[in-house]
Amino acid sequence: MERLQKVIAHAGVASRRKAEQLIIDGRVTVNGKVVKELGVKVGPNDKVEVNGVPLQSEAPVYYILNKPRGVISAVSDDKKRKVVTDFLPEVTERIYPVGRLDYDTSGLLLLTNDGDFANMLMHPKNEVDKHYVAKVKGIPFREQLKKLQYGIKLEDGMTAPAKVKVLSIDKKKNTSIIQIIIHEGRNRQVRRMFDAIGHPVMKLKREQYGFLTLQGLATGDARELTPHEVKKLRVMATASRK
Repeated sequence: MERLQKVIAHAGVASRRKAEQLIIDGRVTVNGKVVKELGVKVGPNDKVEVNGVPLQSEAPVYYILNKPRGVISAVSDDKKRKVVTDFLPEVTERIYPVGRLDYDTSGLLLLTNDGDFANMLMHPKNEVDKHYVAKVKGIPFREQLKKLQYGIKLEDGMTAPAKVKVLSIDKKKNTSIIQIIIHEGRNRQVRRMFDAIGHPVMKLKREQYGFLTLQGLATGDARELTPHEVKKLRVMATASRK
């Protein structure tokens, strides 16, 4: 059972917010009866109509995008900035990002119209590894990197242990390239972790999500996930919560 406004949104009729307004305005019926309450839940056997037109659920779709920097991880932006769905103009389904990458962060982002799939991957107990490569100011000492490896205290609590590897250093420019692997998805987490050890991130890219990589995808390119990849992601997310 899912909330009515969520079902309407997933069918591609309107956004979640607009779907709520359609319900309030009395333009939605469930099994022939007008529904104006937002808390109503419906199942797969319920007949939902919007403006007298029966609802038809979209087939689930799954995409991987190599997100450029300077792009919002959203489907719209009131400041008219570029959003991730601008890079998939041929997709007719109402897709949205699974989690997000910051405006200034590039790399691997998943998009789908499958709410259960997205929620599964974003579950707090999900431990699917996310690989990032960060260019940071300065050259961290081993002791500083160990703080990231064991978990570091941020304003919203301790982070889970991370895997950290120095890829290169530039003594002349006083910068370092560091790979960091985490399985959490807090807001701006990687940037805040490096801030906490005194080495701010200058550039950040997510290069891998679980087993998925950006191989074959130039910046701004996207492709549909294969059924096997979708199934494998489901298995990984489910196994991590056991």
